[in-house]
Amino acid sequence: MLCAVGDLIEDVVCLLDTELHHASDTTSRILRMRGGSAANVASFAARTGSPSRFVGCVGEDDLGNRLCDALAAEGVDVRVQRRGRTGSIIVLVHHDGQRSMLTDRGAASDLGPIDVDVLTGVNVLHVPTYSLTASATASSVEALIADAHLRGILVSIDASSESVLVDFPVPQYHDLIARLKPDVLLCNEDEARVLKVDESHGVHGAALTVVKHGADPVVTYTRGVRAAFAIAPVAHVLDTTGAGDAFAAGFLPTWVHTRDLHTAVDAGHRVATRALTTPGATLGDYS
Repeated sequence: MLCAVGDLIEDVVCLLDTELHHASDTTSRILRMRGGSAANVASFAARTGSPSRFVGCVGEDDLGNRLCDALAAEGVDVRVQRRGRTGSIIVLVHHDGQRSMLTDRGAASDLGPIDVDVLTGVNVLHVPTYSLTASATASSVEALIADAHLRGILVSIDASSESVLVDFPVPQYHDLIARLKPDVLLCNEDEARVLKVDESHGVHGAALTVVKHGADPVVTYTRGVRAAFAIAPVAHVLDTTGAGDAFAAGFLPTWVHTRDLHTAVDAGHRVATRALTTPGATLGDYS
């Protein structure tokens, strides 16, 4: 089972019809859906046949109820703390499929101590870096990572966002990875550039660094060995929202079972392809 720890929030996805008109109107298609990086990974895993669990904090409100119900309906074992108000993200999707996000994480930043029972039956613990930024949540998640290591559970960390890494800041983030020693560190090419990924060894502290380069080959670094894996082209990219989460949901369960990078990268790309061709963090048609 894959256990993802972090955000469960509302995504307000705005598919812009034109370039954004500053200080004026811009016509768009607006969708409201369940979001949050960790929740996305748990959902994508469950919907592609890998048992999953979500751990996080949502508000004591109707929105929190609806998001928990939606995630559970997707086949995820939902374990949440309740306090405060549920967060939201406005996702502006531009013509090229790239997105900009306006983030209000709300209660997701208030995750308290986590019962280690959430690790029962788990073989992969996945943590977006978003979950390591707020001090209260970070201390709870770091303690869970330590417990996962003791139990022999594979630990994955996603770099999450270029701006988050810059604000961290980067030197402290490198210290964090060296201390947490994840089995897998996932990042895209922008995040890898900010982290100055070592061309031979990836990121110090991570046993395996996986760098996604959009349509170009996925590059991995492990034990001083660099490898590149070509991926199939994706026609008609609509929205990149959740594509990295989808890759994680395909890659991690496959990697933990096969320890074959080519097979795991292929599995990750196949799930990401489905996310790239639909609006928001979804895998199928959304109306």
